[in-house]
Amino acid sequence: MIVRFGWLLAGALLALAAVAATEIRFLAGTSRRPPDPIVRSLGRLVRWAGTPRRLKELNNPIVDSPEVEAEARFHWADHCASCHANDGSGNIEMGRSLYPPAPDMRQAETQGRTDGELFSIIENGVRLSGMPAWGGPGRDERDSWKLVRFIRHLPHLRAGELREMEKQNPRSPAELEEEKEEREFLNGGNPIEHPVHEHH
Repeated sequence: MIVRFGWLLAGALLALAAVAATEIRFLAGTSRRPPDPIVRSLGRLVRWAGTPRRLKELNNPIVDSPEVEAEARFHWADHCASCHANDGSGNIEMGRSLYPPAPDMRQAETQGRTDGELFSIIENGVRLSGMPAWGGPGRDERDSWKLVRFIRHLPHLRAGELREMEKQNPRSPAELEEEKEEREFLNGGNPIEHPVHEHH
């Protein structure tokens, strides 16, 4: 009996050591490599299990309308597109550089979640990822629910909507200066002059 217990304890300790080693390699490893399928699946399972049932079962209180979609679309372009891209593909430099990379939100992995799950992710973020928590004191939960409406619309975005979103994307100081120079030139200002370097 004692011998059997000793073997069971030794086996449990070995299993625990193997899990710990895997976790250390995962946390200390490079983020340049895409996550293994096992890590991805484990992450999905943890997020699903970690979302309270009451949140999963919430229905979106925001009624869909063209006005709601337009507001959420511009909010997305201004706040979310830098990581998720305007079309939700995640195919943008910042999104590709995250670990794990930003998902393609048009696909089943996102679209298969309940509205409550999507709302919870927006409000509470996702640990060990680049997804921050956007909820909190002073923030209007309706904004997150409107974004859930927009996420449902991502697989059906039209080219005209994408063009509108591009105008709402944040600009760097260099891009703003370049746009200002172009406007001045097109409005009859002086041509943009570039410094001429003398060669000696």
